[in-house]
Amino acid sequence: MDRSKQREIASKGGKAAHQKGTAHEWTSEEAREAGRKGGMASHRRRSELTGSQSSSAAGDNTQNMGASDTSERDDESNEQIR
Repeated sequence: MDRSKQREIASKGGKAAHQKGTAHEWTSEEAREAGRKGGMASHRRRSELTGSQSSSAAGDNTQNMGASDTSERDDESNEQIR
């Protein structure tokens, strides 16, 4: 399915949900968190594509983290975006 057709179908679903009153309304905090996560993911992908030295250094630091640091990071990355 091409992108424009998929976007049209999704748009109709979103409009119907708003009319029905079941659509999700983002709070400013939710939107801020989603934007932060998107920016981090985008930056991470860009670093991987360009072969940036900072991404390899970050990888080395990740391996040296203690168990508590790793669990905190995992909790943040697994948080559901609504």
